[in-house]
Amino acid sequence: MTPLENEITALKKELISMWILVQSQLNKAKEAMIQFDKDLAREVLIKEKRVNSFELKIDRDCENIFALHCPVAIDLRFLLAALKINTNLERTGDIAASIALYVVESPVNFDADILEKTSLIRMYDEAVNILMDTRTAFEKEDTVLARSIFKRDDVLDAINDSAPISIAEAIKADIKTLPEALYVLSIIRKLERVGDQSKNIAEEIIFYVEAKILKHFESGKKGKSEA
Repeated sequence: MTPLENEITALKKELISMWILVQSQLNKAKEAMIQFDKDLAREVLIKEKRVNSFELKIDRDCENIFALHCPVAIDLRFLLAALKINTNLERTGDIAASIALYVVESPVNFDADILEKTSLIRMYDEAVNILMDTRTAFEKEDTVLARSIFKRDDVLDAINDSAPISIAEAIKADIKTLPEALYVLSIIRKLERVGDQSKNIAEEIIFYVEAKILKHFESGKKGKSEA
């Protein structure tokens, strides 16, 4: 492998490590929400600094590769995609921290009935699964899987769109649920944005991978014509 290829391989591993950390943050924020575990929620808030450090490190590494190797074509596309994926992962980490902060701030546990009526748990599971599948698509350079993210995000959008009605009904039934109901609505809004970040990532995977496939296809045609 060339020095540039080694740098890009290392960068890809860094992105995957950041991905795993962000997934862990989302999962811990979910557990903290369900169990109303403020200590676990605080752990998520503390680890947000690690997510931010990852983002800065990956940005610096990309800048160094640009400066030292002046990448072109596929390598350039990968680096451009990596920078955008890095930003989307950091924003997803922010979302996990925001959800954890709601748990810390809420004076009461989230009512199980409200969680069920708003489909929050189902939405949370799907949001995490979508993020996990974008990582698989990135690792395997699978554009079919990446494209499936766009359709699956519709589930998150539908739950987000119906949430205000469910929340209003819960508050109407018992005005005392107002504070926690508003927290639940805020969490739903945040999870909808996880879907948006995942779609952005999927677009970058397609941008990079399909350009790579096209290059290999054109290279093969050239080889046959020369033969």
